[in-house]
Amino acid sequence: MEKHTYKNPVFFISAIIVGLLVLAGALFTETFKAIANQLFSFTTINFGWFYLLAVFIFVMFLAILSLTRYGKIRLGPKGSRPEYPFFTWIGMLFSAGFGAGLVFWGVAEPMSHFFETPFTGLEAQTEEAARISMGYSFFHWAVSQWSVFAVVGLIIAFLQFKKEKKGLISTAIEPVVGSNRILGGTVDTLAVIATVMGVATSLGLGISQMNGGLKSVFGVPNAITIQMIIAAVMLVTYLISSSTGLNRGIKWLSNLNLGLCLLLLVFVFIAGPTVFILDTFVLGLGDYITNFVSYSFRLTPYSGESWVTEWTIFYWAWSTAWSPFVGAFVARVSRGRTIREFVFGVLVVPPVIACLWIAAFGGTAIYSDLFNGTQIAEAVNADMTVALFETFANLPMPNVLSILAILLIFTFLVTSADSATYILGSMTSKGSLNPALTVKIIWGVLITAIAVVLLFAGGLNALQTASLTSALPFTIILLLIVVAFIKMIKKEQVPKKGE
Repeated sequence: MEKHTYKNPVFFISAIIVGLLVLAGALFTETFKAIANQLFSFTTINFGWFYLLAVFIFVMFLAILSLTRYGKIRLGPKGSRPEYPFFTWIGMLFSAGFGAGLVFWGVAEPMSHFFETPFTGLEAQTEEAARISMGYSFFHWAVSQWSVFAVVGLIIAFLQFKKEKKGLISTAIEPVVGSNRILGGTVDTLAVIATVMGVATSLGLGISQMNGGLKSVFGVPNAITIQMIIAAVMLVTYLISSSTGLNRGIKWLSNLNLGLCLLLLVFVFIAGPTVFILDTFVLGLGDYITNFVSYSFRLTPYSGESWVTEWTIFYWAWSTAWSPFVGAFVARVSRGRTIREFVFGVLVVPPVIACLWIAAFGGTAIYSDLFNGTQIAEAVNADMTVALFETFANLPMPNVLSILAILLIFTFLVTSADSATYILGSMTSKGSLNPALTVKIIWGVLITAIAVVLLFAGGLNALQTASLTSALPFTIILLLIVVAFIKMIKKEQVPKKGE
């Protein structure tokens, strides 16, 4: 283990805290779940307005920044150029961002809104409910969510590659709060814990979904033993990938992910209701753009409904909890790009792919329920893990599609875990761009252990909820990052044409 890791208290403190939380979740599941739910309810109910306001500020800040003259500034030394080709770069962004989540929610979310509508006066499972469900799904998976990742990624890339400083969250807020070792260590420890919890719970969710897919295709029982085998295979795969480094393992897997994604997308687009999908995509985009401001600020203080808290505020809190990991990884693969390219790449391309995915898969499921009398919405309401596979049942070659989807979920989860071990290694090695393999292995084993222990103890949802509680202090940190970046960018010399 490298000296800077050995002497770094962030590594040991965060590892101990994570270990204690795992023990608490495994040994005192019900108590832990109750406390976690109380904390999450407290933050989302009392500070929902704060999440909505902050995320809207992030979107406006990034859009305005990219359009100003500062958009020409490169995230690297003068004369530097992008480290990765555009397709590879987008694949890496997409894989680390929310690839596995989108495969899961691409059908599950629109069908959930179709079954239980976002507005009380709107009748469920009608044409209008279908339209609203698609528009709201676009809203949750597009620009707003990615803006949170982009804010963290932008400042870390700027610090690492332009200013040659440590790419840590604590370094990012120094222009506002000053240099304080205790405060900096606390902020970095919080970032590490949020990342570990976020990735571990996503692994648990993905493992459960893969088990559901194997059951529907091969009749494999839905059991903890099977899930532990999947977790073990996944651990070995991403440790091998992690040991090969960023330019081999993650790069290769990211290209495979995006290629598989596009293959499934094109097949469903052609084999499914093609014109309906196109109509749904265009109409959904129109509804998204039209309702962007009203959805961004939607709260229900007069009626006391909980829908916005359960969906929009939950998503914004979740993306904030994930932002240290995704933002740091986005930064690492964006060396040499201009701020304008960075904002376009992060805020436009992955969200467009996400909306296309939702239109194709969610649109196919809605079409099937509306016009063919299937009951996918009811099946999803009973068990969300079957959403994608229920949709495939109404298309040609359902088993082949299901196997490809299981493979896609697996590679997305491996890439996310691989990326996370690299970022956690960097975070706990004082921002090193090449963290020791030992450190990455420790985090890889710890993440998998957490996922398995929680699957075994049935406390996955509790830990997911607990990880989201870290989103409240992190939202404050993200706002400080915006202020810090504005202060730093004003001192930069804007490159002339051709530079």
